[in-house]
Amino acid sequence: MVAISGCSGGTTTPSAVPTGTQLPGPQASADTARLRAALLPVPKGMRVAYGPEMGAFGSLKSTQQGMEAVRQAKLQRPECAGAAQLDPAKPDVAQAPAAVIAFAADRGSITQAVVSLPSAVFPAPLPQQCASYTADVGGTQVSYKTRTLAMPARGEESRAYLTTAKGGKKNAQIGSVMIRRGTLIMTMLVVGQRVKPQGLFELARLADQNLARVTR
Repeated sequence: MVAISGCSGGTTTPSAVPTGTQLPGPQASADTARLRAALLPVPKGMRVAYGPEMGAFGSLKSTQQGMEAVRQAKLQRPECAGAAQLDPAKPDVAQAPAAVIAFAADRGSITQAVVSLPSAVFPAPLPQQCASYTADVGGTQVSYKTRTLAMPARGEESRAYLTTAKGGKKNAQIGSVMIRRGTLIMTMLVVGQRVKPQGLFELARLADQNLARVTR
């Protein structure tokens, strides 16, 4: 599921602001402005780790890092690697205009992406067999346990999960949210030692407000 790339994204901070792949044509500026407006402002007590990065979703540095983390990990259940997520291996998703930003603080990180898809699609829920599995991550055996959170409904479709990752000397929790309004999908990962569902729900509310504003 999201946990593999989530842990990777939460423990590394790019040192430079990536530029992604520029969107061609006159529609680019309108798409870019709308996607950028949908991103969260810097949360209190945090800083921008990188971004905003704009471009085709599959070309974004954060997407590439997540895919590479999944490729390097040896999952007990390989089918769970991309479960309940947008699949950047699909051409229409990979080429979709997107914006991403990451925030960091001593207590953890937040990574948010907004993707403009060609149609109103939403990933399927997490399969039951992916609620608990193990993976070899860089030689460390890590166990992942995920539960679905009862988040207040947001947008036209929404889901939230909380994953606990245990392995080696460090444990982490990864809160994940996905919201769809029209053909826009917002995804968010919150990584820390402890992720409180109410805090995750508040971030989702703020993110949905931005989505609602740009999809009017």
